[in-house]
Amino acid sequence: MSMKSLMKEFLHYPEPQFARTAFSFLDGEWEVSLGGKPYRAIRVPYCVESELSGIGEKGFVYDLRYRKTFAASQHKKDERVLLHFGAVDRYAKVYVNGVSVGSHCGGYTPFSFDITDALQEGENLLEVAVHDDVHENFPSGKQSGKEQSYGCMYTRTTGIWQSVWLECVPQERLLGIRFYPSAENCSVRMEVTAQTEGEFLAEITYDGKTVGKCGGHLNYRGVFETKLTEKHLWELGAGRLYRVRLQFGEDTVYSYFGLRDVRYEGKTFLLNGKPVFQRLVLDQGYYPEGVYTPRSEDDFVRDIELALQLGFNGARLHQKVFDPKVLCLCDVYGYMVWGEYPSWGMRVRNLDALGVFLGEWREAVERDFNHPCIVTWCPLNEMWSDPEDERWVRDVRFADAAYAFTKALDPTRPCIDVSGGLHGHKTDVADFHFYGSLEKLKAHMEDAERGAPSFDKMYLPGEEIEYKGEPLHLSEFGGVRFGNSADGWGYENEQKEEEFVARYEKTVAFLLGCGQLSGFCYTQLYDVEQEQNGLYYYDRRPKLSRQGLRRIREANAAVAACEVNPEKT
Repeated sequence: MSMKSLMKEFLHYPEPQFARTAFSFLDGEWEVSLGGKPYRAIRVPYCVESELSGIGEKGFVYDLRYRKTFAASQHKKDERVLLHFGAVDRYAKVYVNGVSVGSHCGGYTPFSFDITDALQEGENLLEVAVHDDVHENFPSGKQSGKEQSYGCMYTRTTGIWQSVWLECVPQERLLGIRFYPSAENCSVRMEVTAQTEGEFLAEITYDGKTVGKCGGHLNYRGVFETKLTEKHLWELGAGRLYRVRLQFGEDTVYSYFGLRDVRYEGKTFLLNGKPVFQRLVLDQGYYPEGVYTPRSEDDFVRDIELALQLGFNGARLHQKVFDPKVLCLCDVYGYMVWGEYPSWGMRVRNLDALGVFLGEWREAVERDFNHPCIVTWCPLNEMWSDPEDERWVRDVRFADAAYAFTKALDPTRPCIDVSGGLHGHKTDVADFHFYGSLEKLKAHMEDAERGAPSFDKMYLPGEEIEYKGEPLHLSEFGGVRFGNSADGWGYENEQKEEEFVARYEKTVAFLLGCGQLSGFCYTQLYDVEQEQNGLYYYDRRPKLSRQGLRRIREANAAVAACEVNPEKT
C-alpha cells in the first residue's frame, strides 16, 4: 500500500491504532453556554478561544456547557454504544438525555462511556459540562495564566478540542492491545485484554501478504507471540508498518505496529542496533486559527514534511499530548518523536499535584505505547521552581516518581525524568537546555565531555545528585529571532539572513562533531504567537530564501561523530 493510501486510511478512523468500522462522528455544529450565559453556536472540536470555533473568546472562561442532539446509531440487540471523546480540557461531566453517564479529569487524554442504557429511540440530547481553570494546581502546558499571551505562554484551550464520536461494539469485545516487537528476533509479542473470556486470533500482514498468525483462549487478559516470516524494519524515512487484524468472537479490530528496537549503548542512541544522532526540532502543536486544533488534518502532514525538508529526523512534541493522528503520520513517515506531557502549570514544590499528573500521564503512555515513532518518554519539562515564587524549588520526589512510574508503564523506551533539569536521582538521559553563544556552548560541552557538565539548572545545588555518565542530549538550543515584526521575541536576535544561517551552520557542525552527544533539538520549527524564533512563520510560510533553507538542510544532513565512530562514545 502506498504512503498516501495508508495515511488516508489512518486519517479516516478516529482511533487508527484500535479501529472498528461501525462509528460515526459527532463533530460539527453544537451549542455552548459560556459561564451560564445564553447558548450560542460553536463548531466542535475547536476550543472556545479559537477563531475556527466561531466564538474566539480570548478572556477567561472557567465553566461551560455544551449540548447537541443526535440520532442513536443503529445497533443490534447484543451490541453496546460507546461515546468517545478525544480530549476535553479539563474536567468534563457527560449527560445523555439528562442521565449522567460519567466524568473525566484531564485535558489531554481520551475517554469513553457506555451510553446504551441512556439512549432512546429517535432524537437524543448530549450535554457536556466542563470546568477549566489554568490557575488551579493542574497541568496546563503553555496555556497563559494571564488575560493575554506573553513570553512563551500562549492562548488557552478550553473545552472540547479533539473529535467526539459514537461506536457500536459487541458486548463481549476487546479492550486493548500492546505490541512488543523484536527487530532482532523478527517477532512480535502481544498483550491483549478483553471484556470477558473467549477465543482470540491475530493475523499479521505486510503489503497484503500474511506474515504471521497467533491466537488461543483469552481469559480477560492473555499474551501471544509469533515469528514473522518477513522482516521489514521501521527506519528513519521508511515507516514500514505491519497491519494486524484482531478477532475476538464477533469483535473485529484493526491495528498496526512497526518492527524496531530503540536503546542506548554507552552515550550513543541506537535504532535497530545502528547509531543514530537525533536531529530533532521543537514542535509545539499550535495553529493560528485553531490554537490546539488545525483547520485540517493536512496541517499535521505539512508540519512533518516541513521538518523533513530541513533535514530533521524527528521532533520534540512539546508541552502537549498531541492528537494521536499526528503520531500515526509520524509512524508512516519514519519520523522520531519524544512523547511529552504538558507539565507546566503544576506546583512542583510539593506533591499536591502528583496524583493528578500520574493519572493522566498513565492514560497518555497507554494511549501511545504502540507508536513506533516514539523513541523517548519525557514526562516533565524545566521543573525548576514555582513561577510565582522562585524560592520554592521543585520537590525531587516529583521527578523521581515521574521517572519510576514511566519505567513501570513502559520499560522498553528510554525516559528523561525532566527535560532541561533539574534532574532527580535517576534518568536514562542527562539532557540539558542552552540558549547562548557558540563560544559558551563549546565551553560547557568541554566540561560535559570531561564528565562534569556545567549547564545551568541540570542539578540543584545542595542535593546529592550529580552526573552519573548517562547519555547526553541538548534538548533545546537556538531560539534565534529572525525576520519578524518588532513586537515579537526570541532568546537572541539576528538581523540578516546570512548571519542567521551562518550561525546555524557553525553551531550544528560543532554539535554533530561532539562524540559524546546523542542528539539535539532546535527551538523551533515555527513561530507561536509572540514567540517568533521559528524557522517558519506562524502560518508556516518560510522565513528564509530557498538558498537559506538548503543550507539549513545540508547542515543537518552532515554525518555526526557518533554515526562514524560509535565505539568512541
